[in-house]
Amino acid sequence: MQSAPKDGTPGHGAFRAYQIRRDGPMTSGLARLTLADLSPGDVVIRTAYAGVNYKDALATTEHGNVIRKFPRVAGSDASGWIVASGDPRFREGDEVAVLGRGFGVDHDGGFSEYLRVPADWVIKLPGGFALRDAATLGIAGYTAALAVHLLQEARCQPEQGEILVNGATGAVSSMAIEMLARLQYRVAAVSSKAGQAAYLQALGAQTVLGATDLVDQGRPLEPARWAGGLDALGGKPLDLMLRSTMPRGCVASFGNVAGNELSTSVLPFILRGVRLIGVNLTYYLDLEAELWARLAGDLRPQHTLELVKTITLDELAQQLQCMLEGRSWGRTIVAFPA
Repeated sequence: MQSAPKDGTPGHGAFRAYQIRRDGPMTSGLARLTLADLSPGDVVIRTAYAGVNYKDALATTEHGNVIRKFPRVAGSDASGWIVASGDPRFREGDEVAVLGRGFGVDHDGGFSEYLRVPADWVIKLPGGFALRDAATLGIAGYTAALAVHLLQEARCQPEQGEILVNGATGAVSSMAIEMLARLQYRVAAVSSKAGQAAYLQALGAQTVLGATDLVDQGRPLEPARWAGGLDALGGKPLDLMLRSTMPRGCVASFGNVAGNELSTSVLPFILRGVRLIGVNLTYYLDLEAELWARLAGDLRPQHTLELVKTITLDELAQQLQCMLEGRSWGRTIVAFPA
């Protein structure tokens, strides 16, 4: 376990953060801020690590429409130490995480040496969780765990057949593949990135497909091939997944990399009884304690935790650009000086 830093809050001193601005054209980069510059909150956290998500990269673009009020410190999840709290549930030195709930979108986020957030957003880490692991999991791991949990809740069982996971080298899909494999599901991973078969097989995928291996004949219903699916892409890939899912199968969708539009027919739903479930953390807060317990237990993606890429705040802009260009894979976190 890391030791909490001893220097307390920065007072009126400045610290570094990655901020998105819109004074005319949208710009983003490192800035010097004080606590007074951050969104309000009754808990102050010294950041140890922050996860880097595709949503964070999209937030830096004009077409992303992720952030509505500027300037905004980006970053959808982070972990660190409490340095000041107006809430009795937290004491100085507590190891905590923050993710979702508008963090990095409507509220200044994790790419900052200090965070200020409402106490209700703060998660005290369960025993056995290191700060680095909490950030590696972050919103990506939590989303993956929720998606898998929802498939199980829909009674999608391992013996029913293969689960198709698209966008497979992305952080959420990668962790979901490992989670499904741990639960004895047979996983077919599909990715447009060549040369990643060994990585996906190491996560537990039994079948690795390229995007062109999924043949779309344009029929309202394609041959029923998948017992269920996890969708990171939206758009046409989700449409094809739904049309090729077996009767009573379930698809959990959490991404829109391929677009926000979904054009399909009702036939997969009314003829095969296929179910489409949206995965949004905001509406499953009642599962928070259970999912964190599972992330420490049967859903712990050990391979992902070992392979995480660690960068500095100075390298963040380059990593965000790599994600926008489709040149990244797995999970990346920003490490802050202790």
